[in-house]
Amino acid sequence: MAVTDDAILRVREMIMSGELKPGDRLPREADLADRLGLSRNSLREAVRALSLVRVLDVRQGDGTYVSSLRAGELLGALSFVLDLHRSEESVLEMLEVRRILEPAATATAALSVSDEDIEELRKLCDATEQAASVEELVEYDLQFHRRIVAAAGNNYLAQLMDTLAGPTVRVRIWRGISQGGAVDRTVAEHRAIVAALEARQPELARSWATVHVAGVEQWLRDLG
Repeated sequence: MAVTDDAILRVREMIMSGELKPGDRLPREADLADRLGLSRNSLREAVRALSLVRVLDVRQGDGTYVSSLRAGELLGALSFVLDLHRSEESVLEMLEVRRILEPAATATAALSVSDEDIEELRKLCDATEQAASVEELVEYDLQFHRRIVAAAGNNYLAQLMDTLAGPTVRVRIWRGISQGGAVDRTVAEHRAIVAALEARQPELARSWATVHVAGVEQWLRDLG
């Protein structure tokens, strides 16, 4: 594994230095192994590992390419890992991270959110109140928070937030919220966030986002 790790570091350095750019085709395996002073086997294992985390794209019969390195592709591997960790403790830790990041994203969004965004957020609040199933609640909630984070204008942050609080976690949360009769309170918090965004008040938006995520986190802790 140490040899393979070294091979991964060598290839990563080529990408970070700009020697290999997104979309570039890697040299032939034999040539690259010789150039880096690696065995072909260790290089092959490194390529396999980097393809699993979507840094490299192995195309059968065509060669190996550096991926686009876009946020969505790179965070896809993180999504896979997080899907394997859905214990109570893991979900709470993900919510802790969300509590740190989402209020900051919401405050940033308050400075750049459009009137169209505000209108759509209001419609999502209305739709959430009228949702007939947990699945609908989850979908409207996803759209609500995605729209806010997208308004912050950071693609990596948007992808990371989406990964941390995907449908699997949200189904569990909303099922409990609906059974506990707390849908109205949750929607009220959504509306308070929208009002702060519309007023273009970053700190108020940050505060309401913190209250909202912390409330979900505390609800899960009490449930446990």
